[in-house]
Amino acid sequence: MKRRRVVYGAVGAALLAAGVVPAAQASESGAQAACSMLVGSVTPAGTQTTAQVTAGKPPTMSKPTSEPGVFPAGAVRLSSTFESEPNIAGNDSSGYVVEGDALYYRMYNFNAGTNLTQRIGGGWSKFTALELAHYQQGKAAHWMAYGLRSDGTLLRWTVGKTWKASGSATGFGSIKAMALISKTAKYDTFLANTRSGALYTIRIPITAPMKPIVTKVRTRTWQGFESLVAEKCGNYGTVLLGIDKETQTANLYAVGHANGLSTVINSLGKVKATYPDPVHFRWGPVYFEDTLNGD
Repeated sequence: MKRRRVVYGAVGAALLAAGVVPAAQASESGAQAACSMLVGSVTPAGTQTTAQVTAGKPPTMSKPTSEPGVFPAGAVRLSSTFESEPNIAGNDSSGYVVEGDALYYRMYNFNAGTNLTQRIGGGWSKFTALELAHYQQGKAAHWMAYGLRSDGTLLRWTVGKTWKASGSATGFGSIKAMALISKTAKYDTFLANTRSGALYTIRIPITAPMKPIVTKVRTRTWQGFESLVAEKCGNYGTVLLGIDKETQTANLYAVGHANGLSTVINSLGKVKATYPDPVHFRWGPVYFEDTLNGD
């Protein structure tokens, strides 16, 4: 699928605007610079929203903007990160969603007359998580998709003109939510919480066969979040939003570079906002400007 290679500008500047640096970096510099993220949602009506969550104590969220008519009402169950790519007629928005049993690629820019929905394939009714890791820095590049099935199997595909299965691993049945925190030339890494309250990193080397490296980060207290959204914060850290769908609230954390149980995590508190929508995701820049490096 051909993508334009344009320089990511205004949206990226907003994405990495002022916020809190992870504690590991803040302690070294003696200062805290600001970080933020663009959090998206899909409403029951099929509207796609965007809001900026800014680190602080307490963290805050801007008034959401919305784009109606992106999806059929009540259809979307899962969403990948969506890219926002600047265009003369406004941003091109693109990503992947699961609707019922099917996976779709969605790209739109209603101002420019772009409105594409492409069915990728079926068999997705039992999946509980979806994300894509599209990495390109110089000659090093990969484009992988990951899906977590309800039986605890984590599956991987290589993405191109078609999706090609490129590995699977079992033993992930306790995971509630997962968020991509790193894309590198050699591996992708997720941060995931479990039903028992633990927090783990799942590093997945891009080599075959697929052999995830699971490392415990915390042992308890993380079971309340049904959705995790992560964004780069500083050179090696992550700002992490945990969403509790039962209470429709969210907490923000500054997470240092992943280092097992020694990983520094600072709780920034509850966000001054509500989260009533069933699906949440991250708005990111175009893939070659999306330098997640939390592990």
